[in-house]
Amino acid sequence: MTVRIQRTYSKEKQEGLRILVDRLWPRGVTKESANLHSWFRDIAPSNNLRKQFSHEAGKFQLLRESYLKELSKNPEFQRLLELCKNNDVVLLFPATGTEHNNAVVLKEAIEKEMS
Repeated sequence: MTVRIQRTYSKEKQEGLRILVDRLWPRGVTKESANLHSWFRDIAPSNNLRKQFSHEAGKFQLLRESYLKELSKNPEFQRLLELCKNNDVVLLFPATGTEHNNAVVLKEAIEKEMS
């Protein structure tokens, strides 16, 4: 089992179940070009948390802490963990910041649970 993250807009197609982990559908991406296995819309940070963070790198630690709390209560997280047990997974996110986004935190949480 391997979990990787990738921007939705990347031309490179990594092997594994491709799962969109954002609340909003990425602009300009068709369902065909996304080639998704699943869209886990409800696993993304809450609208309130997403608006507080607003993709500002300086607020990433706040996002991380708050999002981990949300994940601990989110039934979608358990569903995603089940998929990750037997499959390679690529978590797709549309944000331009590749180091400061919810997919980074989600990958960390999955790896912690799987270890």
